[in-house]
Amino acid sequence: MRVGVLQMTSGIDPAVNARTVAEAVAASRVEGAAMVFTPEMSGALDRDRGRAAAAIVAEDEDRVLAATREAAAKHGVWVHLGSLAVRREDGRYANRGFVIDGSGAVRARYDKMHLFDVDLPTGESWRESASYAGGEAAVAVDTPVGRLGLAICYDLRFPALFAGLAEAGATVMSVPAAFTRPTGAAHWHVLLRARAIEAGVHVVAAAQAGLHEDGRATYGHSLLVDPWGEVLLDLGEAAGLGFAEIDAARTAEVRARVPALSHRRAIPPVQVVPA
Repeated sequence: MRVGVLQMTSGIDPAVNARTVAEAVAASRVEGAAMVFTPEMSGALDRDRGRAAAAIVAEDEDRVLAATREAAAKHGVWVHLGSLAVRREDGRYANRGFVIDGSGAVRARYDKMHLFDVDLPTGESWRESASYAGGEAAVAVDTPVGRLGLAICYDLRFPALFAGLAEAGATVMSVPAAFTRPTGAAHWHVLLRARAIEAGVHVVAAAQAGLHEDGRATYGHSLLVDPWGEVLLDLGEAAGLGFAEIDAARTAEVRARVPALSHRRAIPPVQVVPA
């Protein structure tokens, strides 16, 4: 099954970013893709909280979501809109991904569970929890490319989430992201390949790339990795749209060769032996 992977350099204007996503959906239809994947924060990247707040609205008011649903319906292409910043009913923000079918209907939503609160050696400091509430549910949804397990960016560092999704029948995982350049260079490829190998799944990771209007820089290298850990697509450091194949037969072959999912056991309490 052919899929499109959109690598973006999202700016601060949601209208511009909405056009980029809609154009990618149209191009994916021309290329024969059944589904297209977009990065985390496809709607806008803006670390100026005051300015960004004006663009964070309720889901039913979000122009990027509306434009993506319209494009999906027009072209008959499924979309994993990697994530948008949306305002919840309680007034807090969620970093929320959407799976949209070829009729434009929202089939699934996932709120990022693990929030990125770190201080990097470069001096960069990020406190996602200062603005966002973490999600409380893991989500998998049936799509044309298989049962799709949903994660977002920092979730990548928590393998138990991927194990749970695989045990729920996911054969493909999506990890939209906006990785910083230091953490991306150090960990991006190895973590994505590890998650694919551990769970015996294809992993699709659409990423932000380049220097953004708000001054941040992201790593890029959107990937599609097969269940053996082979990188089938790497979009490098520039924004663009790439295509690759997800092969269900490959998943079955790898899982038969290394049946780790059937060998998984619940971990009992750890016995700590004192010195």
